[in-house]
Amino acid sequence: MTTIVKRTTLMVRDMEKSLKFYRDILGMEIYYDDQITLEGNLLPAGKKGDVTRLVMVKCEDPVIGMIGLLQWIDPPLEAPEVPSTVTYGNPIFVAAVDNAEDVYIRAQKIGCVIRAPLCEGQYPGADGGIVKVRSVGLFDPDGHFFECNQRLN
Repeated sequence: MTTIVKRTTLMVRDMEKSLKFYRDILGMEIYYDDQITLEGNLLPAGKKGDVTRLVMVKCEDPVIGMIGLLQWIDPPLEAPEVPSTVTYGNPIFVAAVDNAEDVYIRAQKIGCVIRAPLCEGQYPGADGGIVKVRSVGLFDPDGHFFECNQRLN
Protein backbone atom coordinates (compact mmCIF):
# COMPACT_ATOMS: atom_id res chain seq x y z
CA MET A 1 0.00 0.00 0.00
CA THR A 2 1.26 3.48 -0.86
CA THR A 3 0.27 6.47 1.23
CA ILE A 4 1.42 10.00 0.53
CA VAL A 5 0.50 12.77 2.94
CA LYS A 6 -0.13 15.66 0.58
CA ARG A 7 -1.43 18.29 2.95
CA THR A 8 -2.08 19.08 6.57
CA THR A 9 -4.96 21.50 7.16
CA LEU A 10 -4.90 23.80 10.17
CA MET A 11 -7.85 25.73 11.55
CA VAL A 12 -7.01 29.44 11.80
CA ARG A 13 -8.67 32.39 13.51
CA ASP A 14 -7.61 35.13 11.08
CA MET A 15 -6.59 34.23 7.54
CA GLU A 16 -4.67 37.43 6.85
CA LYS A 17 -2.54 37.05 10.01
CA SER A 18 -1.88 33.43 9.08
CA LEU A 19 -0.87 34.33 5.54
CA LYS A 20 1.66 36.83 6.88
CA PHE A 21 3.28 33.93 8.75
CA TYR A 22 3.19 31.28 6.02
CA ARG A 23 3.83 33.55 3.05
CA ASP A 24 5.98 36.33 4.49
CA ILE A 25 8.03 34.40 7.08
CA LEU A 26 8.23 30.87 5.67
CA GLY A 27 8.14 31.98 2.01
CA MET A 28 5.31 29.64 1.00
CA GLU A 29 3.18 30.46 -2.06
CA ILE A 30 -0.60 30.43 -2.34
CA TYR A 31 -1.72 27.44 -4.41
CA TYR A 32 -5.50 27.64 -3.80
CA ASP A 33 -7.83 30.21 -2.23
CA ASP A 34 -11.62 29.84 -2.19
CA GLN A 35 -14.72 29.79 -0.03
CA ILE A 36 -16.36 26.44 0.59
CA THR A 37 -19.84 25.78 1.93
CA LEU A 38 -19.72 22.64 4.07
CA GLU A 39 -21.97 19.69 3.34
CA GLY A 40 -21.76 18.66 6.99
CA ASN A 41 -20.74 15.03 6.55
CA LEU A 42 -16.93 14.99 6.54
CA LEU A 43 -15.27 17.36 9.01
CA PRO A 44 -15.87 16.83 12.72
CA ALA A 45 -16.37 20.59 13.10
CA GLY A 46 -19.03 23.07 12.09
CA LYS A 47 -22.25 22.04 10.41
CA LYS A 48 -23.97 21.81 7.03
CA GLY A 49 -24.17 25.22 5.39
CA ASP A 50 -21.23 26.77 7.26
CA VAL A 51 -19.08 28.91 4.99
CA THR A 52 -15.31 28.50 5.27
CA ARG A 53 -12.30 29.90 3.47
CA LEU A 54 -9.61 27.42 2.52
CA VAL A 55 -6.19 28.64 1.45
CA MET A 56 -3.55 26.08 0.52
CA VAL A 57 0.06 27.21 0.63
CA LYS A 58 2.93 25.26 -0.89
CA CYS A 59 6.68 24.95 -0.65
CA GLU A 60 9.06 23.59 -3.27
CA ASP A 61 7.23 20.37 -4.13
CA PRO A 62 4.00 20.81 -6.14
CA VAL A 63 2.31 17.77 -4.57
CA ILE A 64 3.53 17.12 -1.02
CA GLY A 65 4.18 19.36 1.95
CA MET A 66 1.26 21.72 1.41
CA ILE A 67 -0.50 23.30 4.36
CA GLY A 68 -4.16 24.16 4.24
CA LEU A 69 -5.43 27.09 6.28
CA LEU A 70 -9.13 26.82 7.11
CA GLN A 71 -11.10 29.70 8.59
CA TRP A 72 -14.78 29.61 9.47
CA ILE A 73 -16.37 32.69 7.87
CA ASP A 74 -20.10 32.27 8.53
CA PRO A 75 -20.68 31.63 11.31
CA PRO A 76 -17.25 32.15 12.90
CA LEU A 77 -16.24 29.31 15.23
CA GLU A 78 -15.46 30.15 18.82
CA ALA A 79 -11.73 29.66 19.26
CA PRO A 80 -9.85 28.57 22.38
CA GLU A 81 -6.93 30.56 23.77
CA VAL A 82 -3.85 30.45 21.54
CA PRO A 83 -1.40 27.89 23.00
CA SER A 84 2.24 28.78 23.60
CA THR A 85 3.42 25.26 24.41
CA VAL A 86 3.28 21.91 22.64
CA THR A 87 1.37 19.03 24.17
CA TYR A 88 -0.63 15.98 23.07
CA GLY A 89 -2.76 16.71 20.03
CA ASN A 90 -0.52 19.55 18.84
CA PRO A 91 1.63 19.00 15.75
CA ILE A 92 5.29 19.92 15.60
CA PHE A 93 6.26 21.02 12.10
CA VAL A 94 9.87 20.76 11.00
CA ALA A 95 10.66 22.94 7.99
CA ALA A 96 13.88 22.91 6.00
CA VAL A 97 14.83 26.50 5.21
CA ASP A 98 17.66 28.01 3.17
CA ASN A 99 18.47 30.68 5.74
CA ALA A 100 17.30 30.35 9.36
CA GLU A 101 18.61 33.80 10.21
CA ASP A 102 16.33 35.39 7.57
CA VAL A 103 13.36 33.48 8.99
CA TYR A 104 14.25 34.72 12.47
CA ILE A 105 14.53 38.36 11.32
CA ARG A 106 11.21 38.24 9.41
CA ALA A 107 9.50 36.62 12.41
CA GLN A 108 10.76 39.38 14.71
CA LYS A 109 9.50 42.08 12.33
CA ILE A 110 5.89 40.89 12.45
CA GLY A 111 5.91 40.16 16.18
CA CYS A 112 5.81 36.38 15.92
CA VAL A 113 6.01 34.37 19.15
CA ILE A 114 9.56 32.99 19.10
CA ARG A 115 10.18 30.03 21.40
CA ALA A 116 13.82 29.47 20.52
CA PRO A 117 15.92 32.28 19.07
CA LEU A 118 18.45 31.52 16.39
CA CYS A 119 20.78 28.76 17.58
CA GLU A 120 22.99 25.97 16.26
CA GLY A 121 22.82 22.31 17.21
CA GLN A 122 23.40 18.80 16.00
CA TYR A 123 21.35 15.62 15.86
CA PRO A 124 22.02 11.97 15.09
CA GLY A 125 21.27 11.40 11.40
CA ALA A 126 19.29 8.46 10.01
CA ASP A 127 22.50 7.16 8.39
CA GLY A 128 24.38 7.18 11.70
CA GLY A 129 26.19 10.44 10.97
CA ILE A 130 25.69 13.84 12.57
CA VAL A 131 23.37 16.50 11.15
CA LYS A 132 24.36 20.07 11.99
CA VAL A 133 21.67 22.75 11.80
CA ARG A 134 21.00 26.42 12.46
CA SER A 135 17.46 26.67 13.82
CA VAL A 136 14.74 28.95 15.07
CA GLY A 137 11.60 27.75 16.87
CA LEU A 138 8.44 29.79 16.51
CA PHE A 139 4.66 29.68 16.72
CA ASP A 140 2.23 30.73 14.00
CA PRO A 141 -0.62 33.09 15.03
CA ASP A 142 -2.77 30.10 16.09
CA GLY A 143 -0.12 28.40 18.23
CA HIS A 144 1.16 25.78 15.75
CA PHE A 145 4.86 25.23 16.43
CA PHE A 146 7.51 25.30 13.71
CA GLU A 147 11.13 24.25 14.03
CA CYS A 148 12.85 25.87 11.05
CA ASN A 149 16.19 24.21 10.29
CA GLN A 150 18.99 25.19 7.94
CA ARG A 151 21.37 22.30 7.36
CA LEU A 152 24.98 23.30 7.82
CA ASN A 153 26.73 20.15 6.54
